[in-house]
Amino acid sequence: MTLSLKRLFSRSIVDGPEVIGPEAPPSPRSNRRRKMMLVVVAGTLAFVAAVASSYYFAMKPVPLRIAVGPANSDDVKVVQALVQAFSRDHSKVRLRPMFTDGATASAKALADGTADLAIIRGDLEVPKNARAVATLRKNVAVLWVPAVAKGKKGAPKITKIAQLSGRKIGVIGKTPANINLLNMVLRQYGIEPEKVQTVQFSTTEVAEAVKDQKVDAFLAAGPVNSKITSDAIAASSRDGAPTFLAIDAAAAVAQNFPVYEASEIPAGVFGGSPARPDDEIKTISFSHHIVARQGLTDAVVSVFTRQLFSIRQQLISDFPLAAKIETPDTDKDAVIPVHPGAAAYVDGEEKTFLDRYSDYIWWSLMGLSAMGSAGAWFASFMRRDERNANTSQRDRLLDMLAVARKSNSLEDLDRMQT
Repeated sequence: MTLSLKRLFSRSIVDGPEVIGPEAPPSPRSNRRRKMMLVVVAGTLAFVAAVASSYYFAMKPVPLRIAVGPANSDDVKVVQALVQAFSRDHSKVRLRPMFTDGATASAKALADGTADLAIIRGDLEVPKNARAVATLRKNVAVLWVPAVAKGKKGAPKITKIAQLSGRKIGVIGKTPANINLLNMVLRQYGIEPEKVQTVQFSTTEVAEAVKDQKVDAFLAAGPVNSKITSDAIAASSRDGAPTFLAIDAAAAVAQNFPVYEASEIPAGVFGGSPARPDDEIKTISFSHHIVARQGLTDAVVSVFTRQLFSIRQQLISDFPLAAKIETPDTDKDAVIPVHPGAAAYVDGEEKTFLDRYSDYIWWSLMGLSAMGSAGAWFASFMRRDERNANTSQRDRLLDMLAVARKSNSLEDLDRMQT
């Protein structure tokens, strides 16, 4: 023992001032306790930092590239409105538009992996990695014959699609997809495409084509309330009411080509007086879809789908086309398979933050608990010699105290230290 027993018990035997020696250095036990405290503090800080980092990355905005085209189309306007709305609301998913030449180029961008999302046309070839997220809008095919200008002699009047053989048909829009649509309808009525002459017009060339009587009939494809279609029909109505051609075989077309559906054009939807058309017209329809890459995570697609349908109501007043956005077909036999993330939103099975990460949080807590238990056992194991030494010294000190109380002189105390 480093302290003299004489100093410990001298006050009980001989009166005198207490003698205080030099301060003892810190014991190994206090050093170990300090180190353990530092380890605990460091571990706590590391855990808090890990939780904060996980929350930051979980809440960090996710940019998605969306391919859309052509320029100035309704599709581009919808996407631009969504971009602004998502940014204004500080949404988790943000859109980065990739402008293309049209739906075909947008589909290729998705297939190549350069885009995360794309707006594609349902009656074109769909990329193998495309999964449906939403139906942007439904389009109808409109076939009509302009009235013959007064004073001009024309061919016999056309009242049925079967009478288009040998005629010249103007297709509104430069996309090849509309030509394919026309050819499909003609074949349904037994007319080979080679038996008709087709010419494509831009939306600004329709009025001139009607004025010069360049074509016998027109085909347009777009939403029922499309301004482009309405303006084209109005331009062809200056010399009289146009004749609308019904696709009576719409159900058969839909049966043979699942990308199409039998549909109707409501009476008077194109305005005018008298109303255009004056009665409901049978036709076929197809959809424009918002699709996502198959490899895009379910969580991201689910969040995007929720944002899309939440923001839709806010956009309708300023952008009526947003009202056409619909949930995707979740049936297993859908033409475009639905993305699991979108299906989770539609079916009400969207996972929350805790649903997605509860297993990770649970196992992390279990791991920390196991590490704490292992650390406590290791610290106890490292202090086993110290505990044995402390026990031995305590027993010896108690024995010495008992002997010291019976001592009658300082010499007896000195002999106890030898």
